[in-house]
Amino acid sequence: MTYATVRSWVNCGTLTQPYANVEKKMPTPFAAIILAAGMGTRMKSALPKVMHAIAGQPMIRLAIGTAAAAGATRTVVVIARGMTSVEAVAVPHAIAFQDPPRGTGDAVRVTRKALKGFVGDVVVLYGDTPLIEPRTIASLLTARRQPLAGGRIPAVAILGMRPREPRAYGRIKLAADGTVEAIIEFKDATPEERKIGLCNSGVMAIDGQHLFALLDQIEPRNEQGEYYLTDIVRIARDQRLVTAVVEGSSDELMGVDSRAQLAVAEGVMQARLRARAMAGGVTMIDPRSVTLAWDTTFGRDVVLEPNVVFGPGAAVGNGVMIRAFSHIENATIDEGAVIGPFARLRPGAHIGKEAHIGNFVEVKKSQIEPGAKVNHLTYIGDARVGRGANVGAGTITCNYDGYAKHHTDIGAGAFIGSNVALVAPVSIGDGAVIGAGSVIARDVPAGAFALTRADQKEFKGWAERRRKEMTMEMGNGHGTLKPKAKAKARAKAKHTAARKTGARSATSHRAR
Repeated sequence: MTYATVRSWVNCGTLTQPYANVEKKMPTPFAAIILAAGMGTRMKSALPKVMHAIAGQPMIRLAIGTAAAAGATRTVVVIARGMTSVEAVAVPHAIAFQDPPRGTGDAVRVTRKALKGFVGDVVVLYGDTPLIEPRTIASLLTARRQPLAGGRIPAVAILGMRPREPRAYGRIKLAADGTVEAIIEFKDATPEERKIGLCNSGVMAIDGQHLFALLDQIEPRNEQGEYYLTDIVRIARDQRLVTAVVEGSSDELMGVDSRAQLAVAEGVMQARLRARAMAGGVTMIDPRSVTLAWDTTFGRDVVLEPNVVFGPGAAVGNGVMIRAFSHIENATIDEGAVIGPFARLRPGAHIGKEAHIGNFVEVKKSQIEPGAKVNHLTYIGDARVGRGANVGAGTITCNYDGYAKHHTDIGAGAFIGSNVALVAPVSIGDGAVIGAGSVIARDVPAGAFALTRADQKEFKGWAERRRKEMTMEMGNGHGTLKPKAKAKARAKAKHTAARKTGARSATSHRAR
């Protein structure tokens, strides 16, 4: 296979379009080494760099998932000592510690023990390069295994790119026959070499039978005193082994070293996820304003209005309408439901078929059964709202007593009036009606009417008398009291306070 043919494989499609020439079956299984030992000082963070999230998923987890999807049968994650958060995410995969950090070549070399007995190709990936696709890895492995012109099979295949801004990427220097002559680190490159447009992404596939023999010959011949993985290209060439290159998308292969680059990577991932969703039958009124998580799933004929945000764990059924400015995380929405605008579905919310969740409604760890309506200004937490029930505006389930969460059960067809407080644990029976403004702290039987509202009192003529009194006192036309009226009001207030103080004093004297 020629260099040009391999390059066309990677460049011929987007995320939503299968690569035209890539085989449907993934290649022979391989081992993946994921380098994740860098703290990322430019992130200005207490978190290791690879623990920063893209689309709600830590970058290291995205890299591990990509390796698995590409067919990796063994994965080794290289980290520094003390990276407990990365180690926890990497479980159950093998961990290799690089201590102290001495460059990428040394990082790969510390996996020797973890890869003992493995036979096959080894792909080196990076925890801070989260956008690489399984299909690209498949193309890289194909390039490693297929003969080049002249019949020689490469010992190494590297993934190159042509970024718009090459920055400090290493440059790939090609020989006359199209094979790789050398990879030159930017810090060590001459001004002429820095003009080369083909850059090294760092990702490479290496024939496992050559890997550690090549690594053992790397020497720290650079200003930084580091062991460069890229030196294996020169070492392989000295041993008459050849290296192929596959050219991929710079967006897919971008590394993340700063918060600004993290934001760019997030934008690329969001564009991919939106494109996938729309290709699968989702309508987005303003796609750029919609934020998806890495695992958001949709049925067909879903409509998303602007400024909808999905956190991880959201599943949306067919024909769902999600109105503007809604936030959904770890929640399930069944077919035909209507959500929002300005709704929040928190973890554990399950919205049933054709149920309605309206504006400024928050649902947490609750089952809203089919056809139920919770349309305005309501909090439903740790509850069940039965089929066809209606919950009025301003209703809250008082689920927390300061120590524990308690359950509220609202039966099928129940009607909850506006501004009701349901003090859990409490049960409202099927078809029961709760009067507006009630505080319900005891169970209400099915079909019953419950009301705790205070009796209404009326004072005839009071409003008219009050208006006349205030008109006389505020005769200056500016809505403020006249000086005499102010003095009178102060004297009255002082007299009232004195009477209250005297009453308290007398009461205290009698108590003694």
